[in-house]
Amino acid sequence: MKIESNRMVTLTYDLHVGEGEERELMEQTTVDRPLQFIYGANMMLDAFERELKGLGEGDTFSFTLTPEEAYGEYEEERVIELPKKIFEVDGKIDTNVVFEGNTLPMMDSSGNRLMGSVVEIEGDTVTMDFNHPLAGETMHFDGQVLSVREATAQEMAMVLSGGCSDCSGCGPEGCGSE
Repeated sequence: MKIESNRMVTLTYDLHVGEGEERELMEQTTVDRPLQFIYGANMMLDAFERELKGLGEGDTFSFTLTPEEAYGEYEEERVIELPKKIFEVDGKIDTNVVFEGNTLPMMDSSGNRLMGSVVEIEGDTVTMDFNHPLAGETMHFDGQVLSVREATAQEMAMVLSGGCSDCSGCGPEGCGSE
């Protein structure tokens, strides 16, 4: 079976970022902990899926995504200083949550949810970076397709509902692992 829309794809990969000699291993999935996703369900980068289309079980792949194809260029204007007081709960900042290097869920003035990384806490300000952690990075993937099958109705429903719901199929390893 080949990779196409509404198919459950299981694969392994090594993700290196950077170019040439400067490449650094950023992430690795293994046979014991593979990546699994429904192709065409907006779970993955479009360019990532485009490179996998038509591959089948046992096929290997090797491709590079530019920043434009992945998470865009790094934008300095997405690094902003916020008043420390917005992080207070009952007049205090929880230092187990708000600390340099931590990623926090945030909401903009329009109610849109976004993730931001705490860059620095100084004085009355917290500097946050709202760029994706891989913004500006060239990403190189080497991997192998382990399996391709039709996605089940339950898997498709879970994707359409935005993730886990009350299907009672969640276990310690996530959805469907009772």
